[in-house]
Amino acid sequence: RWLPRQTPETRIDVNTAAAFLDYYRGGSHADHRRVIVGQPGWETPQLRSPMHRLVANPTWTVPKSIEREEFAGRGPAYLRRNNLERRGGWIVQLPGPDNALGIVKLDMKNDYAIYLHDTSARQLLDREMRHLSHGCVRVEDAPDFARMLAEDMGVLSEYEEAQASGGEDTFVDFGAEEIPVRMLYHTAFTEDGEVQYRPDRYGWDEKVAEALGLPSRDRQAMYAHMESVTP
Repeated sequence: RWLPRQTPETRIDVNTAAAFLDYYRGGSHADHRRVIVGQPGWETPQLRSPMHRLVANPTWTVPKSIEREEFAGRGPAYLRRNNLERRGGWIVQLPGPDNALGIVKLDMKNDYAIYLHDTSARQLLDREMRHLSHGCVRVEDAPDFARMLAEDMGVLSEYEEAQASGGEDTFVDFGAEEIPVRMLYHTAFTEDGEVQYRPDRYGWDEKVAEALGLPSRDRQAMYAHMESVTP
């Protein structure tokens, strides 16, 4: 009831409760992938935000919140081992196979610094429970997904050239046509005509139930904090 009745024919919907995304192009379902989303305490927010560009060979500037929580006591040797350096008071991870963003970032416009990206820990996408990040969305085989989007947006040659260049933070803009991305929290949804259910990992359903005056339930056990210096 809270969503517009008319949805954009071209869009990316991320269901953060179920940890997958669906890509629709021109009203047709084009792709489905697993994702890793925010862990409890670092929830991926519900929002609508346009994806406006791809970033080949991205650097990762560590947010101060992650630096305070995850980097306490980490010395220069740790930074060197993880291809990290300080730039103007910020910790920055250089491009490469071990970069937390992988080899491509799918950039979005919002006030939360939330975006989609590749990952250097792709094995985590095989887990059934994938609420493991600090809020951003790690995409299954993101290089393949980025290439699909680049082709659909008419910038495939520019994207391939950017990746091949090896240049740091090489931007490939979509131009005037951006792709709406919706971060949705649906613990109940349909799949192949069947209703599917997922646990209320963030406890948001319980808050709605409480506001509606419904009986309280024992809340699902949440994840313990997963130590990770990735977004």
